[in-house]
Amino acid sequence: MEITTSMIKELRDATSAGVLDCREALEATDADFEEAVAYLREKGMSEAAQKSDSAASEGIVEAYIHHGSQVGVLLELNCETDFVARTDDFKTMAHNLALHIAFAAPSYLTRDDVPEEVLESEREIYRKRALEEGKPEHIIDRIVEGRLDKFFEQTCLMEQRFVKNEDKSIEDLINESVTAFGENIVVGRFERYEVGE
Repeated sequence: MEITTSMIKELRDATSAGVLDCREALEATDADFEEAVAYLREKGMSEAAQKSDSAASEGIVEAYIHHGSQVGVLLELNCETDFVARTDDFKTMAHNLALHIAFAAPSYLTRDDVPEEVLESEREIYRKRALEEGKPEHIIDRIVEGRLDKFFEQTCLMEQRFVKNEDKSIEDLINESVTAFGENIVVGRFERYEVGE
C-alpha cells in the first residue's frame, strides 16, 4: 500500500513523532494506523530505556504559583545538555509538570521513594478493610496489592495521570520527551507548598 503524506500527517498529529519515524511505522505495519501508533510507542519506550543511562546533569528549576497564590511548586527538571534546557519546549514541559504537581499534590517521585513504614501502614489498613468487607482470606493479599497500586497512582508523581491528558501517565510524558529531545530527561526533585499546610 502506498504511504501518502496525509497518512503521515495524521499519524504525526496523533503521536507527535517525526515525519521519518511516522513513514517507517506506516511502512512496517502496512499502513495500519493503530498498529503504527503501537509501533511508535514501542520504539519510543525502547529509546527512552536506552537513554535512561545517560547522565542528566543540566536542566532548569521551574517555579510555579497557582492562581490565588495559595499553592506554589519548585521543580528541578534535568536533561543532558544546556542546549535542550534552554529550548522553549523543555521550559514548557517543566511548566506543565509544575502545574501538574500543584494540582495533583504527589508526595513521592516514584514508588521506590515511599518509605517502608508508610507501605506497611497502608498494607495493614487495606488488609483490615478487606477483612471488614468480608473478603475471603485466600485473596486478601491480592486485594491489598491492588489497593497499594492505586495508592502509588495517587501519591507517586511518575505514576499519576497527567492533568492535561489523563490518557498518559507522567512517566509516559517523560518517555515521549526523551524521544522528542533525544536526551535523557529526569525529574530531579520537587517541592509543593500550600498556604496553611
